[in-house]
Amino acid sequence: MAARILLVEDNEELAAGIRHNLQLEGYDVEVAGTGTAGVDAARRTMPDLLILDIMLPEMDGFQVLRTLRADGFDRPVLILTARGEEADKVRGFRLDADQYVTKPFGLLELLERVAALLRRRTSPDLRDGGPPHDGPNGGVIRFGAIVVDPAARRVTRSGEEVQLTPRAYALLMALIRNEGRVLTRQDLLRDVWGHIGAVVTRTVDSHVSELRQKLEDDPSEPRHIHTVWKVGYRFER
Repeated sequence: MAARILLVEDNEELAAGIRHNLQLEGYDVEVAGTGTAGVDAARRTMPDLLILDIMLPEMDGFQVLRTLRADGFDRPVLILTARGEEADKVRGFRLDADQYVTKPFGLLELLERVAALLRRRTSPDLRDGGPPHDGPNGGVIRFGAIVVDPAARRVTRSGEEVQLTPRAYALLMALIRNEGRVLTRQDLLRDVWGHIGAVVTRTVDSHVSELRQKLEDDPSEPRHIHTVWKVGYRFER
């Protein structure tokens, strides 16, 4: 079955060109021209990949992404925008975007990023938590008051479910799977975000802060997710 892609782009000529080339690659493509239509289409079709422009009528791309992630939409999202400022990239990644392509872009670059995101979605890699951890109780991972069930993609703290964004969950699994090892921010960007580039390393810190707030008894004195000064992070049970 062809992968389903939702393209949310208000420039009709650009959208038609992207859609045509994606269809030539064998993808099933739907186009929405406004942010509101994009949200409705994503909820209705649950595409395998969302290509999302930022400058949209009715709702901008950031609002669309925030709304869908709040709904539990966990499919990869590629942001397509004319903006190139670091602040916009950081904002997109903090909202759990997977890739960021700045206009004008090369068609081959776009097609390769689409293919890479779809490959990662269907592969048991760190983004989706990987295979079950080889711990006790059939793969359930315990540390402190936290229980992680990779098979159910569920995290609880003292018996209460903890709501994590898909990216924060993937980051947690990456840290757990490398227990005791120091992971640099670049390691985590590559393994969790599929991205290489120093300009967005702060988004790792933002997601680590989210994990500490939700999982640590005292986020200012973490017991499990440690900062290694000027290097990165290390997980310990």
